[in-house]
Amino acid sequence: MADGDTITVLDDSKVQHKIRLAGIDAPERKQPFGQRAKEQLSDLVFGKTVQVETEKVDRYGRQIGKVLIDGRDANLAMVTSGMAWHYKKYQTEQAPSDRLLYASAEEDARAGRVGLWREPAPVAPWDWRRGERQAGQ
Repeated sequence: MADGDTITVLDDSKVQHKIRLAGIDAPERKQPFGQRAKEQLSDLVFGKTVQVETEKVDRYGRQIGKVLIDGRDANLAMVTSGMAWHYKKYQTEQAPSDRLLYASAEEDARAGRVGLWREPAPVAPWDWRRGERQAGQ
């Protein structure tokens, strides 16, 4: 478990595959809720048999995909629990039905002040990463 949106899975041949969960972005480890997001994802998938629907590889060599546990969408579960944002930058890569589900789940989590939405002003991970890069220059 790398963080709240990246896991490593073993296939039937015991080969490891790094999977970046599609359609979501979880807080970075050093952000508020970063550790909780990682724990939430671990609770969902650790030691379980998962199915990964993937069609793309990112610039870091990770497969981008939807992770299913007994047919349940772990990516969506992370948004529903308030442990990840719907990553709208890449929403055009999602099926229209997933796009609607993820957007609605984020709206519901925000409205219910669930998970990271309890924070007075949660910072999206993409904004946080940009700030970290700028600070390092």
